[in-house]
Amino acid sequence: MTAVLVLHGPNLNLTGLREPEIYGRLTLAEIDDRLLEKCARRGFECRCYQSNHEGELIDRLHEARAWAGGAILNGGALTHYSYVLRDAVASVDYPVVEVHMSHTAARESFRHTSVTAPVCAGLITGFGWYSYVLGLEALFHLLDRPRDVTSIER
Repeated sequence: MTAVLVLHGPNLNLTGLREPEIYGRLTLAEIDDRLLEKCARRGFECRCYQSNHEGELIDRLHEARAWAGGAILNGGALTHYSYVLRDAVASVDYPVVEVHMSHTAARESFRHTSVTAPVCAGLITGFGWYSYVLGLEALFHLLDRPRDVTSIER
């Protein structure tokens, strides 16, 4: 069974409480439950983690090299300035899909640039909690196809 890591960064533990007009009213536990269910239906194991500590997120990415086929990453604000998180994503040999619940390009200017996105397989923003579902679908697509495909379809 292929396993997927879902990694939530700083302040996402307050999802459902913090700025619900931006992040929605579902709690992080409710989002995780939906992701676990979706993965189970597709035959994937799913492990969800949240941390407010940059080093813990990096440790989880590194540890997942032993068991994960891919990952979903919402690095929160670390996305915009954490080069060590970027380097951690670049160091893993599995695909990482970056997701954000808010439409970061429509927010404050400091949120317009992601330093982690260039080393991720893709980026999904702006669909609330459903960004995670879209990220999983993208990850499933990447994991279902042969890695040595050299055709135009990526």
